[in-house]
Amino acid sequence: VQLQASGGGLVQPGGSLRLSCAASGSSKSINTMGWYRQAPGSQREWVASITFYGNINTADTADSVKGRFTVSKEYAKNTVYLQMSSLKPEDTAVYYCDLRSFNGANYWGQGTQVTVSS
Repeated sequence: VQLQASGGGLVQPGGSLRLSCAASGSSKSINTMGWYRQAPGSQREWVASITFYGNINTADTADSVKGRFTVSKEYAKNTVYLQMSSLKPEDTAVYYCDLRSFNGANYWGQGTQVTVSS
């Protein structure tokens, strides 16, 4: 499985960005997909995740981004999205896509930089 993330960039506080992550292979093996982030000098932290299998749409976001970030999926394209709004400087980090398959394997994307600055 390979994950290709995109959509990061530089945005002003209060702005919006949408991250995308496309997974290779069959979507039938995917249990969940989601996002983590890691700021300089900090540990990687969970941001959001969504159940990927079929029509199940169980999604959750971390308290720090709840109400501002929305995770969604496009099953036919093996793609997960992270819509980020009302961005704050503290959201600056490298964002990593995460995939967990039904057999317990965990895969990571290459990371995409999000910088929130005026």
